[in-house]
Amino acid sequence: MKRALISVSDKKGSDVFARQLKDLGYEIISTGGTAVYLEKAGIPVVPVEDVTKFPECLDGRVKTLHPLIFGPILGRRNLPDHIAQMEKYDMKTIDIIAVNLYPFLDTICQHDKSKQDCIEQIDIGGPSMLRAAAKNYQDVTVICEPDDYNRVIAQLQEKGDTDASLRYELALKVFEHTAAYDSVIAKWLRANADPDAPALVTGKNFTSSYMHIAKLRYGENPQQTADYYRSAIPVPGSLTNAEQLSGKELSYNNIADTDAALALLREFDQPCVVAVKHANPCGAGLGENLDQAWDKAYDSDPVSIFGGIIAANRKVEADVALKMNKIFLEVVVAPDFSDEAIQILTQKANLRLMKLPNIMAGTNERMLKDILGGLLVQDADNADDQNWHIPTRVQPDVAQRDDLLFAMKVVKHVKSNAIVLVKDKATIGIGAGQMNRVQAAKIAIAQAGGKAVGSVMGSDAFFPFPDTVEEAYKAGVEAIIQPGGSLKDNESVEFCDAHGLPMVMTGVRHFRH
Repeated sequence: MKRALISVSDKKGSDVFARQLKDLGYEIISTGGTAVYLEKAGIPVVPVEDVTKFPECLDGRVKTLHPLIFGPILGRRNLPDHIAQMEKYDMKTIDIIAVNLYPFLDTICQHDKSKQDCIEQIDIGGPSMLRAAAKNYQDVTVICEPDDYNRVIAQLQEKGDTDASLRYELALKVFEHTAAYDSVIAKWLRANADPDAPALVTGKNFTSSYMHIAKLRYGENPQQTADYYRSAIPVPGSLTNAEQLSGKELSYNNIADTDAALALLREFDQPCVVAVKHANPCGAGLGENLDQAWDKAYDSDPVSIFGGIIAANRKVEADVALKMNKIFLEVVVAPDFSDEAIQILTQKANLRLMKLPNIMAGTNERMLKDILGGLLVQDADNADDQNWHIPTRVQPDVAQRDDLLFAMKVVKHVKSNAIVLVKDKATIGIGAGQMNRVQAAKIAIAQAGGKAVGSVMGSDAFFPFPDTVEEAYKAGVEAIIQPGGSLKDNESVEFCDAHGLPMVMTGVRHFRH
């Protein structure tokens, strides 16, 4: 008689599956709560302790970890030596394993659970059985997700057994599943280490787990396929937690650009609107209310905002919605929208409205960047730009200080080389992604036009020569902020002193590649 072992936390469909196996002549082995569940459904089972001749113990921590379970799973049916050993030790083959794991992820997401509660949901026997069965997929069918029950039953009913291609696919799924499960545990353990313990060293292996959200229409370009995933452990403030209220499905570029807009938005506490195009800010403004902030962000670059991404850190009301509705936008993300604002903005059927209540939630997530055959991992750029050194004779006034700090918050979200011009807590010119800094300055100055007069300038890195400072002065810029650290800092300082410009050095560089 063929045998199947069923031990599941998620019992969805397991009674139907077990009954179908029983009808096909399988003996069902089961454990603990699964055995009780199946027996209540009228399905006879063999308790695992009847197989092992050893009781479940240690509060259920030890149930299936026994040679009389793992031998029947791992024994190769085409090797005479394995067959002989299995007969010697009375190991009866197990042909199907249906196991899903303790709900560790669900448990850690419940804030009322203690650390020990979470640790108790780290499954040991389940992953071990899954991996054993997947290793021996030539002989054993392994199922880790209830969605696969019907596929297995269909083949058993049609062919009397599963075919090799299905067993291979299910084995692959198991190793991906258990790897993701373990990576969530590792990430949680690192995040919940004793704060008084010595600092944990970076592991030799980087592991992370992501869950599939959607198959995207295409990637950055139509010829590229793409998928959308979220971190298995939810990250507060992430776009992956947003509720889409209307519009077409998000595209790959929509997601990347909206994520960039949210990163900049989180820099500011007062009412703020950020506009992003091709992952670079094209406008950002602060105001006493969202209406003022919108006007500043829009006026920064009325051309580039067309087809852009908008992020706001306050509820969008009808007044702002009316202004947004006058131009073509791809995405608007905000903590909430009034009913009137939704009625106005949904007049454009394709506009994607994203509601993200915890939009300002901070994060210490590390930043990942793929390279061919590798991965770069770094901390988020959360350095403080307010530890100022002012080497010039002239000091910035209060209004200039506010604008200088605003400029540095924006410039670190602009692709390097980056220059940002700011006036009255609004960007008026942005030069992004240039191979030399003076060219970035010229682009920002050209965009600002006459508004450059009386503005301040922020730079993401030091000035190797005073030429950028000279261009700023000629355009009417009245204060400058930069990291400093060039061998020729003194030349820029001397120029500022000669022309009555205050210059701030922060000591913090903000490259963004």
